[in-house]
Amino acid sequence: MADEKETRAPVSTELDRIDREILAELTRDGRMSVSQVAENVHISRAHAYTRISRLTNDGVLRKFTALVDPIKVGRKSSAYVTLKVEQRSWRELKEALRALPEVEHIALVGGDFDVILLVRGTDNADLRRIIFDQLQSMSGVLDTQTFLIFEDLDNR
Repeated sequence: MADEKETRAPVSTELDRIDREILAELTRDGRMSVSQVAENVHISRAHAYTRISRLTNDGVLRKFTALVDPIKVGRKSSAYVTLKVEQRSWRELKEALRALPEVEHIALVGGDFDVILLVRGTDNADLRRIIFDQLQSMSGVLDTQTFLIFEDLDNR
């Protein structure tokens, strides 16, 4: 069954300067209190609360989450893995990919391949197992290509 967010029509939200400043503050620190957001953006707490609620209800703010350092939790080996897939298998394949805890990000793309994944393993042997034993054996996967990540730079 598809996600509710995937099946409903996208809502186009007009964002003004204050909305963008609120989003910038929450992107820097998702745990920031509404009072602190209001202070930083120079608006009232009630105004900040109303805007954050609207941004959440409109789907602009999709979720609040923690950014975990993969190395500090034992995921010391990372790679971008591209997949060529049978087009008719995408719906089932994306659910199988979502079920893999080592797959951190999935994107359907255009170009020489169809899907790009960010995969994290405990070490290179674990990464090899994920790619060879799990990804390459999935129904609908025609080919893979792996790009090892030597250094992660988080832009946020």
